[in-house]
Amino acid sequence: MLFSSISFLFFFLPCLLLCYYICPKKYRNYVLFLFSILFYYLGEKKYLFLLLISCFINYIFGKKIYKTKTKIFLILGLLFNLGLLFYFKYANFFFENINYILPHKLPILNVVLPLGISFFTFQNISYLIDVYLNKIEHEKNILNYCTYITLFPQLIAGPIVRYQDIAKELKKRKENITDFSAGIIKFVIGLGKKVLIADTLYNLCMNLMTIQTSMVAIWILALGFTLQIYYDFSGYSDMAIGLGKMFGFHFPKNFNYPLISSSITEFWRRWHMTLSNFFKDYIYIPLGGNRCSIPIQIRNLLLVWILTGLWHGASWNFIFWGLYFFCFLVFEKWILKKYLKKGFISHIYTFLVILVSFIIFNITDFNQMVIFLKGMIGIAVPIINQDIIYNLSNYFVILILACIGIGPWWKKLIYKLQKGKENKWIDFVSVSYILILFILSIAKIVSNSFQPFIYFRF
Repeated sequence: MLFSSISFLFFFLPCLLLCYYICPKKYRNYVLFLFSILFYYLGEKKYLFLLLISCFINYIFGKKIYKTKTKIFLILGLLFNLGLLFYFKYANFFFENINYILPHKLPILNVVLPLGISFFTFQNISYLIDVYLNKIEHEKNILNYCTYITLFPQLIAGPIVRYQDIAKELKKRKENITDFSAGIIKFVIGLGKKVLIADTLYNLCMNLMTIQTSMVAIWILALGFTLQIYYDFSGYSDMAIGLGKMFGFHFPKNFNYPLISSSITEFWRRWHMTLSNFFKDYIYIPLGGNRCSIPIQIRNLLLVWILTGLWHGASWNFIFWGLYFFCFLVFEKWILKKYLKKGFISHIYTFLVILVSFIIFNITDFNQMVIFLKGMIGIAVPIINQDIIYNLSNYFVILILACIGIGPWWKKLIYKLQKGKENKWIDFVSVSYILILFILSIAKIVSNSFQPFIYFRF
């Protein structure tokens, strides 16, 4: 089930809110758990049992780790979670590559990637490690733990919520009208990002992938890919955070205007922040982080970025994508750092690097990727053609609006206006804006022109 669907917006969510708020507080986790299971079942009937078994086994491992303080249960828990992830997400990729080398072919598995497995597996892993390191206490109530893992707003595509982020709220939380209204606003903004901008840019990108290629067309395609993924994923994160607030939870921020960064280092502090923090806390720092020699630091960064690429998908283009960012991060850390200051040139450099990265991210065919990358510097393609002029004229307005929306300009304007005397007028305009945004989003959804969230496939 998609957040951007009529069935979710007008049936599932209203029924859940009604059941949740008429229930006594002590039973509200039961309501959330049951509806979260229903949510997953409606999207992935086949692997619901896998999700429940994963919750139960990780709860047992967490209990054993907390009681014994021995590493063996942590290792077994990690092997279980990583084994699941490897089998469903990476086994066929591994077998296909081995088959290029071996004379005897390995069998290709007939498996489908379960929805959200990368996200709920990482949450289970973070919980086991944090229990072992005494950062958190083991959750004694299995219902609370299962609710934490299956909580439907973040179950399918994040953000990656660690147990310590919501541990207190799982046991006792205060729902209030302020959080609820803020949650609605956050949700509607996310819905607008997804339905009105990301889905429209998807159509532009699909058109550009089929027309005669030119240098300008490839750069517009790179811009379209970048903006589409940003609005799609940040829109989903906004909706997840907004839904969490409606039920008294405060999920961590996942995006902080990453496309206005002045370096790639800064970009990755702002983009998919919960994933970056996961790899930093559980891979990079335990390996020594910055507290070791330069060669070891480079090794640590290399491992992190290979894993970051692989996390996004079992395909070589994602590994190349991770290595691409690794090279720029190393270059910035030891060579370019002193030259990268807040300024126009730094922003342009960062934005161009990001644009190229999403060509690598989106194109799985290596030969086609090379053609596009060469085309970005004008090799073997014309500068411009008639097809791109036609497509650009049709999508010019949405591209401009999307580019304006990558920064906090609107938020800053509202904040400044609210400091004046006409707060009631500003409140009226803000409410009207949210209402219009919701109506336009519903109209777009009804037209059947929306697309599934990109990060569902990861």
